[in-house]
This record gives sequence, C-alpha cells and structure tokens, in this order.
Amino acid sequence: MTNPTTTQQSGAIPAQPGPREVTSVTDGVAPGGKPGPGQTAAAGIASAVAGGNAGTAGLGSSVEFVPGYAPGAVIPGAGPSGRPGTRPTVKLREANPEDPPRYAPEWLELREPADASARAHDLLDPLRIRLANLPGKSGVVIHDLGCGTGSMGRWLAPRLDGAQHWILHDRDPYLLHFAAVSSPRSAADGTRVTVETRRGDVARLTPDALQGASLVTASALLDVLTREEIDTLAAACTGAGSPALLTLSVAGRVELTPSHPLDAEIAQAFNDHQRRDGLLGPDAVTVAAEAFSEHGATVRLHPSPWRLGPEQAALTEQWLRGWVGAAVEERPELRAEADVYLTNRLAACAAGELRVTVHHVDLLALSRPAGGAS
Repeated sequence: MTNPTTTQQSGAIPAQPGPREVTSVTDGVAPGGKPGPGQTAAAGIASAVAGGNAGTAGLGSSVEFVPGYAPGAVIPGAGPSGRPGTRPTVKLREANPEDPPRYAPEWLELREPADASARAHDLLDPLRIRLANLPGKSGVVIHDLGCGTGSMGRWLAPRLDGAQHWILHDRDPYLLHFAAVSSPRSAADGTRVTVETRRGDVARLTPDALQGASLVTASALLDVLTREEIDTLAAACTGAGSPALLTLSVAGRVELTPSHPLDAEIAQAFNDHQRRDGLLGPDAVTVAAEAFSEHGATVRLHPSPWRLGPEQAALTEQWLRGWVGAAVEERPELRAEADVYLTNRLAACAAGELRVTVHHVDLLALSRPAGGAS
C-alpha cells in the first residue's frame, strides 16, 4: 500500500490567494493563516446541539462561483453529479484527467456556519480531558481527514488550549491550499497553531501515517465511505492510540415545517441514493461506532442537526435542490411530482415560511493510548 502522506512538492504555503491565483499547492509547514471574519460559532448553543447564529466563516469574498454556475443551479457538492455512483464534484480548472475531482468551495463555504452551529459541544469536555492527560505533552498534533476548505480547524482550534499542529489531509490540492491559508493562528489560550498539508486517500490511512497523532478529526466524511473504509479508518486510529472526533454524519432523517405528503418518499429515495456503490450514507455512524468499539475504543454519540430557517435561506435552497435532485436521480419516476414539490418548497423558502431540520450525528471515539498510558 502506498503511504498516503507522500507528497511531490514541499515548501512554504503562500498567504491568502484567491481561487483564480492558485495554480498549484505546495505541501509543508506554515503558521496558521489569517482567519476570516466571524469564523468562531456564536456561544450559547442550547444543549450544545441546537441552532444559534454562527459567524460567516470561510473564504468570504475571495471565492468566485464556478464557471457555468447560474442562480437556480445546484452548486456542485450540494447535489447529485448526474452520473450514477459518483460524488457531486467539479473541476475548477484544466487538470490532469487522473487528478481527483473537486468539491466546489462555494458549497463548503455556504454550509460552514450551519456546520459550526450544529457540531456537538458536549463531546469537547471528554476530548479536552484526554488531550490534557497526554504523556509528555508539549502540544497536540491533529490530523484533519478530508479537510476540504478547513472548516473543522477553524471551529475546533480556537476551542482547545495549547500549541497545536494541524496536518490537513485531502485528495484535492486546491482545497488544501484554501484550508492552509485560512487556518487559525492561535488556540483558545493564545498559543500558536501551525498547519501542514498532505495529499492522499483518507480511506487508506494506516497507523504509521497517524504515528504521533494526538487527535484525528473529520467532518461530513463517514457517510461517503464504505464499510471496509470505515474499518480501515477505525483500525488506523486505534492502532495509533489516537482519539477520533468525527462530526456531521448524516442520520437519514429530515423534518420540514410545514410538512408535505411527499416528504417521506423524497427522504427515502435520497437515503437510497446515498447508499449507492456500497457507500454507507445514513448507516455510516452506526457502522463506525461498531467498528471503533470492536477495535477497543470507547465511543460516544451526540446529535448535531442543522436547524435551517429564514436566516439560512441560501443554504436551504441549495440543500433542497440537491436533496430532491438526488431523490429523482435514484427514482426517475418521481420527477413530475418532485418538480412541483421543489417549486413549492423553494417558494416557501424564499418567503421565509420554511424551516428544515437535517439530522446528523457526531462521534467521539476514545482509543486506548499507544503504549498503554491511561
């Protein structure tokens, strides 16, 4: 198996490029880049899972819409790809045909405030206790798998004390560059945060690749993995003795207010679409909990729903288009009814009359520390 941490380039990461300026990304170590405005989620989230107003974290005005995108279209990443068995992605510039496909950063930015509000704060205290008890602690090393534009680091780094070194893993050098230059500069107590990028397939990580990790994180990752890939991930984390904080896995349940007779049928078709080609979709968090437990970890689960109202209309619109689009891709016979359904739902969204709860689950797996330390 090829070591997924191997890279072809190394060097300093330049600061704050816009997407049109990036022609390549270099892998290496750099201080955390300047964070975007308001990128820490607002405090006071009731029971650490409900709503709240998150900041506008992310890439801000530096992000340009992908070529060919028009209002009313589905931003790639928010909906189906149009080809059975492939993930919704986009190519942002001419590239080698063998390069991995890219998620549109617009979608990742659009969902970031909702993600920040949804993540389960109740899992942070047991995580802090574990990190504080690490032997010979002089800082923590955090591996962020499938980091995208780096939203997990922007959310978590300011909530943990102590020096942090983040190792960002993704197959896409373009997104890695965004993640590196927009990472936080400092931890909760003001100590330094640094970042490193590594290209590779996160589903093929080995314990050796995670050697020395204090924590492994990921966001919205488990549901796009297979059962074998999740077992590989669990084995790698537990083999390295690293806890894992894996957030925002879809739970297969959606609530729309007001309700509609077609809600349940669309939801079932969407869930079936998520399970294509052996992917786990809404079954992923259950499979992951079992896999980590079988490898000796203590597992905690906590709900982390999106709660979308009038203030999140842009995200709700894109989510609706993608949700219904995937359902119709799975069951083409729904198209006529679904077109009317979507038109009515989008009108209610635009009028501020629609509220949506998209259920997710966060998972914290506390592996036995390497070397038998408690």
